[in-house]
Amino acid sequence: MTDFRHSILLVEDSPDLGYLLSEYLKMKNFQVSWFKNGPDAIKAIENIKFDLAILDVTLPEMDGFTIAEKIKNSNPDLPFLFLTARSLKVDVLRGFYLGAVDYLKKPIDEEELVVRIENLLSRIKTEQEIETLQDNALTIGQYKLNSKNQELSFNGEVTRLTTKESELLNYLVLHKNILCTHKEILIKLWGRNDFFNRKSLNVFITKLRKYIEKDKNLGIENVHGKGFIFREKE
Repeated sequence: MTDFRHSILLVEDSPDLGYLLSEYLKMKNFQVSWFKNGPDAIKAIENIKFDLAILDVTLPEMDGFTIAEKIKNSNPDLPFLFLTARSLKVDVLRGFYLGAVDYLKKPIDEEELVVRIENLLSRIKTEQEIETLQDNALTIGQYKLNSKNQELSFNGEVTRLTTKESELLNYLVLHKNILCTHKEILIKLWGRNDFFNRKSLNVFITKLRKYIEKDKNLGIENVHGKGFIFREKE
């Protein structure tokens, strides 16, 4: 009996591409439900629990953007990504605005698709685990971070954090020694990845560095042009 790792909803109207992707994903131990139009896919979402939806943008009856909007309304926890032959920037931006976790342009490389799916699902699982920990105090070197009360304490001295400061420090600490890209942080905490929010992120990083400077084993490393890594020396 095959042990499927994740359940995937694939919405693709091309018989050739749909068959190819469906069979390749099954070969990689994903459970795949393939539909050629939006209405059938929406009905399936009402009855089946999926881990990820892969939506073609150009579909008969109901395009991928419309399906995504319906998913957001009825099943907001279901992540989705788009497949498209359209390369217009406005389409890509619309896809991310709707909440897409990724956007792949055709022709699709099957191996790349699988890698992206695995990375996305792994990241989503990590974020879900992080959310379950946010009510608990975290030990950060000689500091204690209480996200619920937005307090950072050091030897009994308490610093009150703003909501964004607490969220950002919590996110970085729970991804310790892992590169957190600008895009990931901004989408997760600010909701948008743009120039002004990136400037704001840099300001918050500067503040957090000052808050944790009493413990010389802690630091937030800047990876130029990519993001930040929270470091804690052993």
